[in-house]
Amino acid sequence: MKVKISRSDHETDPTRLIWFNTPAAIGPHRMAMIKHASLLDLKNRVGIHDVVAPVVALKKAGSRWKGLCPFHNEKTPSFHVNPDRGLFKCFGCGASGDIINFVERTENLTFVDAVETLARRFNFALEYEAGGPTTEERSLRQELYDIHEAVADHYRQAFLAAGREGEFARDYWVNGRRFTLELAEEFRIGFAPVADIVIAGKLLKQGFSPQALKESRIFFLRGDRFEPASARPMFRGRLMIPIRDHQGRVVAFAARQTDLTPKDSDFEKGKYVNSLETPIFKKSEVLFNLDRARKAAAGGAPFVMVEGQLDAMRCWSVGLETTVAGQGTSITEQHLNLMRRHNPRMDCLLDGDDAGRKAAFRLMPLALRAGIETRFLVLEPGADPDDLFREQGIAAYESLKARSLSAIAFACRSLLPDPTAATSEQRARASSELFQLVMSADSSVMQSELLTEAAHVWNSSPTALQRDFDDFSLRRPRANGEPAKSALEGPKAQGPEEHLLLLVLHHEQIGVQLAAVLPHETIEATTPSGRLLNRFLGEFENHSWQGSDSAVSLCESPEESALVNSLLFEPPSIEDPVKVANEALRMIHHRHLRRKLQEIALEIARKASISPDESFQLLKRDNELKQAMLRPPQILPVQ
Repeated sequence: MKVKISRSDHETDPTRLIWFNTPAAIGPHRMAMIKHASLLDLKNRVGIHDVVAPVVALKKAGSRWKGLCPFHNEKTPSFHVNPDRGLFKCFGCGASGDIINFVERTENLTFVDAVETLARRFNFALEYEAGGPTTEERSLRQELYDIHEAVADHYRQAFLAAGREGEFARDYWVNGRRFTLELAEEFRIGFAPVADIVIAGKLLKQGFSPQALKESRIFFLRGDRFEPASARPMFRGRLMIPIRDHQGRVVAFAARQTDLTPKDSDFEKGKYVNSLETPIFKKSEVLFNLDRARKAAAGGAPFVMVEGQLDAMRCWSVGLETTVAGQGTSITEQHLNLMRRHNPRMDCLLDGDDAGRKAAFRLMPLALRAGIETRFLVLEPGADPDDLFREQGIAAYESLKARSLSAIAFACRSLLPDPTAATSEQRARASSELFQLVMSADSSVMQSELLTEAAHVWNSSPTALQRDFDDFSLRRPRANGEPAKSALEGPKAQGPEEHLLLLVLHHEQIGVQLAAVLPHETIEATTPSGRLLNRFLGEFENHSWQGSDSAVSLCESPEESALVNSLLFEPPSIEDPVKVANEALRMIHHRHLRRKLQEIALEIARKASISPDESFQLLKRDNELKQAMLRPPQILPVQ
């Protein structure tokens, strides 16, 4: 029998080291390698529940956990975590994988960054081969996280300093904004000195690379290089509010203007100035205070959306611990998807003016598409949420909630404040805008419920409104699309190669027998399942199979990894695995011989004339193949 292609045939090291590219702390990209045994040890020591739970609100389901999938919009949990296998799988979109895959996807990291992030987070010492990164070398992303932590500490010390600027900052916080120093400690409030001549050199002395300091965008630079002598801090004379991602890491700053803020550039004239975007900070993907709020929201209380960071801190100070805020830009679908992982309900605090109504109409279709149940708490025109909560405390929220409006009721009353006095033209125009909003909902059932509620608010006939909506939807394209398929979607077992792959992963002895009876050339090598089966059987044949826990290390593409993780997630409920294996062997055997028979038929058809001897040989070969079809390879029951 021909030797099957094994992964070790084309690796330079039979221990199967994991190779990856990683940016060094200083200088160009370099090659690093991590020991395969160290990677397996990391996956064995770190529980997948501990990795997933900070991102997805999980509930116990037998021996497993389940929650709303972070990779597509859904209202019924179909995302499952198997702690015994160390795997996750969504039965809705098909996404699957292990702790590394999860961190790669949810944090948008490369493989190396995901592995090193997990190792740091769980205090695990990775083992590298010679030539791997030293302890002083860090990935660019990690340097950026560390830089922002260091800068937050620098500004915090300036806020607490005994000098004139520190006293001014604390007085502005306590008497100007009427917050407590305890709240400043909770949120690590800082102050950016007006003439900060030490920060650049201080960061360099702490070991941060010029490249990372440049990428942090905390400084204005002359030219393309970071030069400490000419690097000018972006923030001067401002109250500094650290912005953390959903894991609590400082990734940016919001800076509030004060009387000490210089007026020598347009950048510094803004009342609020946020950090510029970097590899670790995208305004459309980070919500202020989500790292705290998600813990309270997971307990059932809805998120409370406010406009700014100071409003969010005021709400927090009176007990509204689910409060979040944007970053000075409109709320995005990414923001809402982050929230939905923990709670699909949101109270949106709005100004009672035209700007508030416009913001609500921008938000509503996004919330409908994200599957978030939204209620609007509308302030009186001119009311300031900061003043309101400072004066009335949590009672202000209860009062607003008592007269809150659902998204569709808010839309109806905004579009048609007085339905009884509206003209036919006004009704038609309002209906058209309402229908466009309703089309954002992801199901016909939801659309019908929204229309029924709208009919009640407008005192209209539900049947008539539904009929008008149906006519409208026929004329207009649907506003939302179906959720995009995950790049790591894993299909159910299908086809003979995939069935054998499933059996090999869960019944090692079957793999041993298959390697002895299944010819390499009969396997369909154009599919991921065929390539993997061929590779795995090669491992069995060469006596180097290290168990299903090591199967992912043999994968050579995200598609292959997703397939293996999906098949590993749950042991198959197969009464007779040997019977299934033999049926798959029969199918592969017949498929291979049918192709050979077709080749003989084509050869006969292509020849205008054929000698008796050639004819005899072809017919003899044809008969041998047909006889061989009656004798497919088989394996024996496992003893």
